[in-house]
Amino acid sequence: MERLAGKTAIVTGGARGIGLATARCLLREGVILTLWDVDADALGAARDLLLREHPGAEVQIVPCDITDAAAVTRATAFAETAMGRIDILVNNAGYLAPGNLLDQPAQQWDRTVSVNLNGLIYTTQAVLPGMYDRNCGHVVNISSAAATLGVAGLAVYTATKWAVWGFTESLRQETINLGYGGVRFSSIHPIFLREGMFAGARLRGPGALLVPNVRDHEVIGRAVVDWALKRGRRVVMRPRTVRLAVLLRGILPNRLFEKLVRILGVSHGMSGWHGDRGGRTD
Repeated sequence: MERLAGKTAIVTGGARGIGLATARCLLREGVILTLWDVDADALGAARDLLLREHPGAEVQIVPCDITDAAAVTRATAFAETAMGRIDILVNNAGYLAPGNLLDQPAQQWDRTVSVNLNGLIYTTQAVLPGMYDRNCGHVVNISSAAATLGVAGLAVYTATKWAVWGFTESLRQETINLGYGGVRFSSIHPIFLREGMFAGARLRGPGALLVPNVRDHEVIGRAVVDWALKRGRRVVMRPRTVRLAVLLRGILPNRLFEKLVRILGVSHGMSGWHGDRGGRTD
């Protein structure tokens, strides 16, 4: 199991939700942090909270819109100067704006793609050269259980999370081909959380028992630290039963799989959602 004390990390979307929870878990391991978020006020509040909880910890903050490639380049340079190097990148920043595709204006789904996919690519591209120079580092991408099957009302969001998983897997192979096998990549796939941006969303009927909502953001923060970073797991799903979607899709006929998806309540998982209808970045 890898020791993290003294390592350095960037966490995007670090002001709240999974990003803030991951920051807490990293600080417990003695990691030196730089947090990015588009919300400067929330970012400052997050740093103050973390320093109260962990006196003496090293926490830098950089307001950064990851959809702006130039801003990402500047923020990366700042982090490398402040921390000396970047050992870990946690790509957590995300945007959610549920709704049927034909009801969504183009600027809404464009923002979803820009944050969830383009921004993640910008940050990874900015950080990788330093990791390649040392042949050492770890990129952890927050995907979703939605990357294992389709979810009604989340077509564009789901598309970006499938893309994140594919990006992670492809980049791992590319990096090995280039001779930088010391740089690792992991993806995290949580089902709906009971709080935050997915508040109110859940599977129905048998699905709620088989794949219950994740209790809180801390569960995902621990998955990032304990399983991806320390144990080197390439794919981490929470709860673990999310893996059943991948298995069953591979062995069941299409019609039977679709019927099972409906029995488990996946197709109506967003019907009780009551999050921020203006979209949210976490």
